[in-house]
Amino acid sequence: MRPTDGGGGKAMAYTTIEVTQDGPTSWLTLNRPDALNALNRAMVEELRDYFGRLPSDTATRVVVLRGAGRAFCAGLDLKEGGGGTGTVQGGMRGQRQISELVMLMRRAPQPFIACVQGAACGGGFALALASDVRIAGESARMNAAFIRIGLSACDIGVSYFLPRLVGVSVASELLLTGRFIDAKRALATGLVSEVVADDALEAAARRLLDDMLRTSPLGLRLTKECLNASIDAGSLDQVIAMEDRNQVLCVQTQDFREGISAFLQKRPPRYSES
Repeated sequence: MRPTDGGGGKAMAYTTIEVTQDGPTSWLTLNRPDALNALNRAMVEELRDYFGRLPSDTATRVVVLRGAGRAFCAGLDLKEGGGGTGTVQGGMRGQRQISELVMLMRRAPQPFIACVQGAACGGGFALALASDVRIAGESARMNAAFIRIGLSACDIGVSYFLPRLVGVSVASELLLTGRFIDAKRALATGLVSEVVADDALEAAARRLLDDMLRTSPLGLRLTKECLNASIDAGSLDQVIAMEDRNQVLCVQTQDFREGISAFLQKRPPRYSES
């Protein structure tokens, strides 16, 4: 499927992912259901292309990430190879092609909502963790599968995101063993925001979308940016400086004036498109 060009040049034709634009929302579907949406070379390239276009795509305000069929993403497609042969330099290039996916997701100004059903393993776990909000279907089972095939469990940003979400003890347990965490425990540990029936995932995402899209476009983007920076900030002073900057920027916009008018008039605000 050929995605909408958000201003970043000619878009490539996608065969392993599907992008559907619904107003200001992009529904991004990993679309290799027969392979449990495992990450093959083509999917990695297509995700890199799509994620790389998001900073210049002012029409898209939120991205919903999901998997076709009965799984979210089973991780790297081992049937394509990846046995560790070749040079160190070549291995580093291939590794970075994959690991940069989560970096591109975090750099994108749009919030990501991950709808996770079935397996979210290895690289699929990493994509879910790099999202801003995770909603789990009752069938969701997630793990850092890398350690079960002779690798380190610390891969594709998992060792960065996981302890920040669930704490060091639970993260250590999951990373050092490769154990699965199911939907119920994921909710209890704060790894996901909500657990619903698998067939209710889209409806749950739409409820969250509705609330996000009631905010101003600039306010939403700056909030994601500030949250990212605050997680790693070295001091309260650094966080306050960024928060002050964001508020001063937002106050200068017509959307702020519209938000105040709507509040005083007790009506929904009518914000700008981008």
